[in-house]
Amino acid sequence: SSNVFSNFEQTQIQEFKEAFTLMDQNRDGFIDKEDLKDTYASLGKTNVKDDELDAMLREASGPINFTMFLNLFGEKLTGTDTEETILNAFKMLDPDGKGSIHKEYIKRLLMSQADKMTATEVDQMFQF
Repeated sequence: SSNVFSNFEQTQIQEFKEAFTLMDQNRDGFIDKEDLKDTYASLGKTNVKDDELDAMLREASGPINFTMFLNLFGEKLTGTDTEETILNAFKMLDPDGKGSIHKEYIKRLLMSQADKMTATEVDQMFQF
């Protein structure tokens, strides 16, 4: 519904619009399978299977125009932490302020803290 715009701040809507425009490779106002394929290719991932792309498109209840795009992201973002919270979490993992975190350090944490992940799960997470 068009009420989805009230769920986001203006700056967020602008960021989503930029993302939508980048993904809408053929500039027809809709994101389709070819747009997704081209977007993945631009990110260096050229082996995405058609059934994976089809599954992504099925998450929408119809053609993916900008309003539908916002609806999909609104559903995905419900209950997620704010950008500030996430940045603060990364700062805790980067006490030297280098702007990066070593893969092995994250792997060790994920396998030893709270909901412990297996080595395979962590490796799968790092694949993309």
